[in-house]
Amino acid sequence: MQTDSSFTFVLFGGTGDLSMRKILPALYEAHRAGMLAASGKIVAVARHEEDRAGYLQWVNEHVKAHVAKSGIDENAWASFVDRIEYVKLDLGKAEDFVKLRDALQDQSATRVFYLATGPSLFVPICHALASVGLNENARIVLEKPLGYDLRSSNAINDAVGEIFAEEQIYRIDHYLGKEPVQNLLALRFGNALFEPLWRREWVESIQITIAEELGVEARGDFYDNTGALRDMVQNHLLQLLSIVAMEPPHSMDSDSVRDEKLRVLRALKPIDPRDISKVAVRGQYHAGVIRGTSVPAYATESGVKTDSATETFVALKVEIENWRWAGVPFFLRTGKRLADRVAEIVVNFRAVPHSALGASALRAGANRLVIRLQPNETIRLYCLAKKPGEGMNLSSVHLDLAFDQFFKEGQMEAYQRLLLDVINGRLALFVRRDEQEAAWKWVEPILNEWAASGKPKPYAAGTWGPAAASAMLAQHGTCWLEEEN
Repeated sequence: MQTDSSFTFVLFGGTGDLSMRKILPALYEAHRAGMLAASGKIVAVARHEEDRAGYLQWVNEHVKAHVAKSGIDENAWASFVDRIEYVKLDLGKAEDFVKLRDALQDQSATRVFYLATGPSLFVPICHALASVGLNENARIVLEKPLGYDLRSSNAINDAVGEIFAEEQIYRIDHYLGKEPVQNLLALRFGNALFEPLWRREWVESIQITIAEELGVEARGDFYDNTGALRDMVQNHLLQLLSIVAMEPPHSMDSDSVRDEKLRVLRALKPIDPRDISKVAVRGQYHAGVIRGTSVPAYATESGVKTDSATETFVALKVEIENWRWAGVPFFLRTGKRLADRVAEIVVNFRAVPHSALGASALRAGANRLVIRLQPNETIRLYCLAKKPGEGMNLSSVHLDLAFDQFFKEGQMEAYQRLLLDVINGRLALFVRRDEQEAAWKWVEPILNEWAASGKPKPYAAGTWGPAAASAMLAQHGTCWLEEEN
């Protein structure tokens, strides 16, 4: 996958954490792999460095450490750095955007504006770009969070939509660019084996987990005004759910895929505020131990209010009101300071209706498909087999879909794939406005109820969250998958 033509990639927030850890390393990997047009260039925009030399020094000091597990190719790095230009820009100065326009002299190049900034700057930047004509025939990438609730999200989308057409707007969710998520689409829609089983008659429940060992780190101010529901559920988890549950699209073009995801989001069963305590669990981590190291409580983290009611853990039971999934519970879970760092999708198939081989063949989850997104990216199919020896004793075994053994080329990181898609004008893996609105509409009753009542349930750091999250699944005769792989 190579960029089709010349491009200019303008990176707002060029000295920010996201640019340092993800965006610039991803562009370097694409460059090293020969996936960027030779004439393409990167223009970093920030207000901290005085000139290009100072910015390149920052890049060499801070970005190199986040590049490629395989190490740096010094020749490739040198030619990558040659692509980078720098514009010092103050958002409050209109003349600085004239300076930016003058720096983008190649009118034939595809222009991409990546806003790796806080959402409060999205609209001012868009207005400033339009004031100097830089919005025409350009693409703009918006990072999450896009708003605080449905109203603020709509306000941002309305304002940006006055300047950029919907087909110019790329709302990024990096989980959609992960290799196992792409393989989930291939698994479902490229094989006759799984699709007939992908429905209520054969699936007992589905779990989607994104768990982190880290706390809020240096983002206490941001996180205390956001929480896990806004930070993770409204975007990442509901996007993964829509990929898992969507109907087969007639093609993989951008609108076909996103139309099917939207149908899932609109089919989510609305949650009655009176039932929220039954289907939604929120928690907040207290002091605990992770991998032998003591870690502090959330309320004592820097930037966090000592009486904070912000949730650092969410578990939800979700239902989809359509023909394929009626009656199948989807359990979503995310949290900070949990027992392990893992992101995975677990499809639990129904047990056999009758077993002549003993009770083990009837237990929940005996047959399951586990799509692991991190830390290691794998897909495993679990089933039962006879143990060697006397008697018919069954044990769980698994089949690994070992992509690294079949495909010798390295896996592409999520940001690398998505950035190439932006440059090449491919929208399928980006969130459309109506998808985002449907997600906000669904989570808003939970947000409102939690804002008006009580505090999160406590859980010790280094555990899997409040006991109520496990109790919610126990009511359905199942449990969270918490095994080491």
